[in-house]
Amino acid sequence: MTIKHNQQLPNNHFRKHWQERVRVHFDQPGRKLRRRQARLSKAAAIAPRPVDKLRPIVRCPTIKYNRRARPGRGFTLEELKAAAIPRKLALTIGIPVDHRRQNRSEEGLALNVQRLKDYKDKLILFPRRAGRPKHGDASNEDVSAARSSKSQSLSTLFPIDPVDTTVQERAITSEDKDTEAYRKLRLARSNAKYVGVRAKRAKAKEEAEAASKK
Repeated sequence: MTIKHNQQLPNNHFRKHWQERVRVHFDQPGRKLRRRQARLSKAAAIAPRPVDKLRPIVRCPTIKYNRRARPGRGFTLEELKAAAIPRKLALTIGIPVDHRRQNRSEEGLALNVQRLKDYKDKLILFPRRAGRPKHGDASNEDVSAARSSKSQSLSTLFPIDPVDTTVQERAITSEDKDTEAYRKLRLARSNAKYVGVRAKRAKAKEEAEAASKK
């Protein structure tokens, strides 16, 4: 669009004073110290209870990252049932529950169930009323020993070991050359794709032969 008449400047409002709204983070060291002090004060306030919750071991999504193991959001209902921990009780003893996640492998299910059982064995459940313990509450000796100890993080007591993702290389042997892996995979995909069509065709052939014999 060209400017007409007296060559006046367009009124584009270049008066925003952006220098007044520049945000800086010169308080980063101070905030770091405050966060640390807040963590320490919280740990001292809730001691001997852990400062974090027990997290399950899950795999990252997609083929690119599924070899990595990381902490998940919560345990599934199937894992809690296998570990004999009620869902409502789990929410009160530091075990988060994720009702949306599903177990896709027996190995992952067994790993998280064993993790819950280990946590259950080390769990020290204080009675709600002193001197009136219920079934499942810890003894007085365990309670006194837990009170004298410091608060610990569950991520250090139950760590998630990283998976070795290094690729080991080796020389290609003559047996590897003769396996024809691509041909076998292609044949397996073809058999899986046409299993229904071939079964239907075989059934129709058998019915036709049975009808011809009558």
